[in-house]
Amino acid sequence: MKRLRNFAQALAATCLALSVAPAFADKANDTLKVAFTGEINNVDSYFNTTRGGVVLQRAIWDGLVHRDTATGEYVGNLATSWEWIDDTTLEFKLREGVVFHDGSPFTADDVVGTVEFIANPDSGVVTQRFVSWLAGAEKIDDLTVRLNLAEVFPSALEYLSGPISIYPSDYYAEVGPDGMGLKPIGTGPYRVESVKPGESYLLKKNEDYFDGPKGSPDIGTIDIRTIPDVNTQIAELFTGNINVAWRLPSDLAQKLDGTPGVMVTSASSIRVGFLMMDSAGRTGDTPLTDVRVRQAINHAINRQEMVDSLLKGGSKVVNTPCFPEQFGCVQEYVEYQYDPEKAKALLAEAGYDDGLSIEIYAFSNQDYVEAVAGYLSQVGITLDIKMLKFPAVLDKMMNDAAPMVFMSSGSWSLNDVSAIISEFFKHGAVDFARDDEILEWLDVADTAVDPEVRKEYYGKAIMKITEQAYWAPMFSYNTFYAFTDDVDYTPTNDEILHFVNMKWK
Repeated sequence: MKRLRNFAQALAATCLALSVAPAFADKANDTLKVAFTGEINNVDSYFNTTRGGVVLQRAIWDGLVHRDTATGEYVGNLATSWEWIDDTTLEFKLREGVVFHDGSPFTADDVVGTVEFIANPDSGVVTQRFVSWLAGAEKIDDLTVRLNLAEVFPSALEYLSGPISIYPSDYYAEVGPDGMGLKPIGTGPYRVESVKPGESYLLKKNEDYFDGPKGSPDIGTIDIRTIPDVNTQIAELFTGNINVAWRLPSDLAQKLDGTPGVMVTSASSIRVGFLMMDSAGRTGDTPLTDVRVRQAINHAINRQEMVDSLLKGGSKVVNTPCFPEQFGCVQEYVEYQYDPEKAKALLAEAGYDDGLSIEIYAFSNQDYVEAVAGYLSQVGITLDIKMLKFPAVLDKMMNDAAPMVFMSSGSWSLNDVSAIISEFFKHGAVDFARDDEILEWLDVADTAVDPEVRKEYYGKAIMKITEQAYWAPMFSYNTFYAFTDDVDYTPTNDEILHFVNMKWK
C-alpha cells in the first residue's frame, strides 16, 4: 500500500505540472529513452545473469540462428543454412558480407574463436549450462564452419538462436570479457556508443546492418538508464525523460492505464516464480530437509489468490518446475492444493507443531515474498525475509548460505525445459536438491535424439521434483510495459525488449 500511495502522489504532482500530457522531445531527436530497473553485472553476454543484459545481447550481437517468436521456426541469421553431419557435428554455411561494428569482416574464424572460448570450462563463463554442450569448432573455409558437440544435444538450434552470440575473435582475444563489457562490438542492429557500468548504455543504429531475420533498425538512438525506483520511472515517463518502462508491477501498471499520453500493455511470458528449498541440507541442520515441511509449505500458499490479486494479466498458477508450454514440461505432477489445515498437520507430524522460523532470500518482487510470508505465518512458519541485490543472493545460493530463496526464471527465453530444470537440478551450484536419480534422468533427457524419450525422462524428473516438494512452484509472470504514445511496439512473449522492432508513430 505504501508503494501505491507513493505512486499516486508522484502521479498527481506530475500530472498537475504537465496538465497530464507528456513531453515528446525525444521523437524529434530520434532518441528512444528506456528505463532499466536492475543493474547489469557485465554487458558481455557470457558474463551476464540479468534480463536487461539479455535485451542488450539481442540488440548488440547476433547468433548463427534466429527463432521466430510468432511461429517458433528456426531460420538462418549469421548462418544461411546448416546440416547435421552426424549426431554431434553441425556444419553451417555463413552469411557473406556481414561486418562487425568496428568494420572488420565476419568469418568462420570468429565463430571458431567464440566457440573455443566459451566451450573451455576455465573461461569463467557464468552461464555454463548454456555452453557446456559445445566441445569446439573447426573452420572448413572462410564461410563454412563445423561445431563439435560434447554430447548429443537435441536442443542445439534453440540455444544457438538464444544465448550463443558470435564475437569478433581477434578483438575478444585482445580485450577479454572486461573489455567487451565496457566497449562491446558485435554485428547486431545496434552498436554501442558508450557504457557507464550500472548507470547507462547508449546505442546507435547500425547503418550497415545486414538484411536478416531480425529486420532493420528504425530508431536512431537508444538511451538506456538504470532507474531502480519504479515510481521515479513513472514520473520520468510523464516528463518525457523516458519513453519506455517495462516489467512494471501489475498494481502500478493498472493505476497508470488509461492516462492520456501513455500506453500500457502486457504480454504473458515463460517466466515462472518458485520457492527453492534446501532439501539437501547444504546450509546445515534445516527443517527443509524433511519432505513433510516442504509439502506443508506447498499446501500453505494460496497461489491462485496471489495470481488474482498481485500478478493479474495473463499470469496463471504453475504446478511444475517449468513453464507448461515449454518443450518437455510434462503436465503430470503431484499437485498441492491450498489447504492450511493439511499444512499444519504435516508440520505437527514432522515435530514442528509449535512452529518454526526460516530465512528466505530474494532480490525482487518483495510484495510476492511478503504475501508468501503471510500465508506461512498462518500455519506457524515465520519467514525472516532478506531482500538483497541479485549478485548477493546468487552468492548466498552458490555458497550454501540460503535455506530458502524466492526466485524466478525466464529460461533465457529458451523454449526448452533444459534451460530451467537442467539448470537447477543437475548438481550445479544452484541445485538445492542434489538428487542423483533426477540427475540421471536429466542426463538422458538432455541428450536423447528421440523427442518422446526426452519427454519421458523430463516427465520422470518433474514427477519426483513435485512429489518430493523440492520446490514450491508458484505462477507464470505477465510482463507489463508502459510507453509514451508516440512509440509503436508490440511486446513479444519472450520477455525481451526488441529495439529493432520499435518505431515512432
